[in-house]
Amino acid sequence: MLEKLACASGRNDEVPNIELAIWLCENEDKEGISEIVSGLKSKDTKIANDAIKVLYEIGARKPVLIADHADQFISLLSGKNNRLIWGGMTALAAIADLAPEKLYAQADKILAAFYQGSVITVDNGVTVLAKLCRANRQYKEELFPLLLEHLGKCRPKEVAQHAERVAICVEADTISDFYKVLRARDADLSEAQKKRIDKLERRMQE
Repeated sequence: MLEKLACASGRNDEVPNIELAIWLCENEDKEGISEIVSGLKSKDTKIANDAIKVLYEIGARKPVLIADHADQFISLLSGKNNRLIWGGMTALAAIADLAPEKLYAQADKILAAFYQGSVITVDNGVTVLAKLCRANRQYKEELFPLLLEHLGKCRPKEVAQHAERVAICVEADTISDFYKVLRARDADLSEAQKKRIDKLERRMQE
């Protein structure tokens, strides 16, 4: 399968990788997917970068097919290749609700990447943490306060988007604290951003 990656044919675009992801999904080719996962350890950066693209594209379409590889995605978070770090977090965001125990067991690595990572790493990290909160009450007690802290400190342009991601795990016992944090950010937000928050609140109250 590695010979079907974009870099193998000298391509610089992502089309071959997306097409390969679609094919692997349609055929549910677990052996082929495992071979792509092996490419993450390649010393050739192009192979590794193409491999993670294929894998998180699979995750976006049929996450169950990559759920068994959670440990490999987590291992990428402590590397030095930013493409693999945010790609790994993107893959984890797709499977967090399918393998919450595996992810929670290595929450320290996920949190380290979340606090130090790029914009895409943080975006997907919010989704990972929210899905873990939704999966287990114990996880929520530990991780939800961290999400609220993040919403209180993140860049204004991120507040609404990240609030939408966090909303999936907000329940009756946490909704008051959630709204309180969002309202405390009002002064930082544009009118459009405030409207987006208002829309989220109305949807949650339906």
